[in-house]
Amino acid sequence: MRWLMAAFYLAAGLLHLRSPAAFLPIMPDWVPAPREVVILTGVAEILGAAGLLVPSLRKAAGIGLALYALCVFPANIKHAMEAIVVPGLPTSWWYHAPRLALQPILIWWALFCSGAIAWPARQQES
Repeated sequence: MRWLMAAFYLAAGLLHLRSPAAFLPIMPDWVPAPREVVILTGVAEILGAAGLLVPSLRKAAGIGLALYALCVFPANIKHAMEAIVVPGLPTSWWYHAPRLALQPILIWWALFCSGAIAWPARQQES
């Protein structure tokens, strides 16, 4: 799970850096310096992906990626509610509804695969 998440965030981060203009339409109007924020999110995704693979950074990376997923939720909502076209992404609710519904799972996944939480696995008592 950790390697898959790292690959996912590495790819997303590189995409944010390569094509920041593609993400500008989904940025909420209240976000200052939207282009710079898109670039910073790409850097955050890449650093988070790398951090998941370094044992001493893993937990911090998982918490950071969980917070990141929470912070980008308003952009995902705007993307869905305003049916904004982003090249390479579907525009139908068959895409947006599962994406929005799975956002909490993405947050959990970052925390779980980094060892920040153990739920739902139970730790054995000593």
